[in-house]
Amino acid sequence: QAQLVESGGGLVQVGGSLRLSCAASGRTFSRYSMGWFRQAPGKEREFVAGISRSAISIYYLDSVKGRFTISRDNAKNAVYLQMNSLKPEDTAVYYCAADGRGRLVISTTPGEYDYWGQGTQVTVSS
Repeated sequence: QAQLVESGGGLVQVGGSLRLSCAASGRTFSRYSMGWFRQAPGKEREFVAGISRSAISIYYLDSVKGRFTISRDNAKNAVYLQMNSLKPEDTAVYYCAADGRGRLVISTTPGEYDYWGQGTQVTVSS
């Protein structure tokens, strides 16, 4: 069982950058595919980016392609989301999640992720 803790959120102006981190407990982190999701007030949780166990597969939501970069460091049990050129519509609570099945094909469905962090708020002001 994994415990996930996000950090790095905050308030940033339009066009700014933030780097989110997700630290995982346990010895099986390298077996998980990892995803970043976000949820804005009144909206459903949506997939943002995902990365397979060995980072062979990476997938992004279309609206963040070219601006966000997901990466992972299995030695540190961590996954990151570098967010550049932030827009007001990126404002949300961001969650990291672990897919215990370690799928090579990244799932974009929240229900297929087994473990979740508590979330970190990202607010982009105009």
